Amino acid sequence: MLPPKLHALFCLCSCLTLVHPIDWQDLNPVAHIRSSAWANKIQALMAAASIRQSRIPKGNGSYSVGCTDLMFDYTNKGTFLRLYYPSQEDDHSETLWIPNKEYFFGLSKYLGTHWLMGKILSFFFGSVTTPANWNSPLRTGEKYPLIVFSHGLGAFRTIYSAIGIDLASHGFIVAAIEHRDGSASATYYFKDQSAAEIGNKSWSYLQELKPGDEEIHVRNEQVQKRAKECSQALDLILDIDGGTPIKNVLHLEFDVEQLKDSIDKNKIAVIGHSFGGATVLQALSEDQRFRCGIALDAWMLPLDDAIYSRIPQPLFFINSEQFQFPENIKKMKKCYSPDKERKMITIRGSVHQNFADFTFTTGKIVGYIFTLKGDIDSNVAIDLCNKASLAFLQKHLGLQKDFDQWDSLIEGKDENLMPGTNINITNEHDTLQNSPEAEK
Repeated sequence: MLPPKLHALFCLCSCLTLVHPIDWQDLNPVAHIRSSAWANKIQALMAAASIRQSRIPKGNGSYSVGCTDLMFDYTNKGTFLRLYYPSQEDDHSETLWIPNKEYFFGLSKYLGTHWLMGKILSFFFGSVTTPANWNSPLRTGEKYPLIVFSHGLGAFRTIYSAIGIDLASHGFIVAAIEHRDGSASATYYFKDQSAAEIGNKSWSYLQELKPGDEEIHVRNEQVQKRAKECSQALDLILDIDGGTPIKNVLHLEFDVEQLKDSIDKNKIAVIGHSFGGATVLQALSEDQRFRCGIALDAWMLPLDDAIYSRIPQPLFFINSEQFQFPENIKKMKKCYSPDKERKMITIRGSVHQNFADFTFTTGKIVGYIFTLKGDIDSNVAIDLCNKASLAFLQKHLGLQKDFDQWDSLIEGKDENLMPGTNINITNEHDTLQNSPEAEK
């Protein structure tokens, strides 16, 4: 007899196999699912003896990590983010990873599957937690560098916790934004003050391209809005740091006033994955308060060519081996010039989803259905990404830490890394290498 959860999954999946999934867009980072492949994946899933899930890794730094959600202005024009930060205590409960079932329905829509897939995802992952202390008090007494983080297409604020937690454990405050440009698989707001008071959420889901829409135009409008949301989040956090009273609409236990005098205003960076990587470049071109940026497997299509010459700040591309393609790399290369600091590395054996949490949590369930893991161990991949990021941040934010021990990773010097890219972009079969460091 099947274990209860596996039996339930079989029943739900049996229904889903009767529905032909919608083909995903060619530029969707996840692979296409077709009905025959779907059936094969289900059979492989049913053959698995275990449904054990893996754990999202803890941070490797010396700080305890707290987590809370902040919403400023209850409307869909306001700022919504998940905050990771150095905390005082470890005695709080862990953080619920995906806190509402509607996010799972949004994911099923993004993946082009039947809505019952949302029930499957919610059934298995609705109680998963991340190793961060929910609403734990901020560790006060020092100023922290700030990272604004931008999620990818079809994602949302909570599913990059392996990155947010690790950065916070090394002494950063990380504000992971939930974008309201239509690129999140789901997000919520409140229609009015009374709805906010009683917690009556209004949900919006992924904005799909309409017939006749030109994708470049739509995505460019979205990336501009996303960059403004990054700057708006930064405005609000710095206002709170300066003592301006700002109310968290969500009425959580975490006291927002703790953030007063907690931010080092000269040490602010922006990081993002995929569509969020494009957002990094757009934000850098518009807001000089971001001292540097890190683009994780950036999807470059949304960007206007004009911005490439308008990014003076240091920029670091960290790519997967399987996602990148010549046109994307050529656009990254347009950012390069002799007087600007540009770096690029590629993680060997990695896939696009190695940067998001599903690579850790899926195990033998969704991991069988959707290829979310690469040939490289997921923990090794994220560790390399985080350490290289820390070394780059220390160098360009002027941090007095020991992150320079990983400087070699910025140059791709590791058996699991390569400098530049694995993608050939010329007939001479050369590859894009790191540009020389800009001299100040």
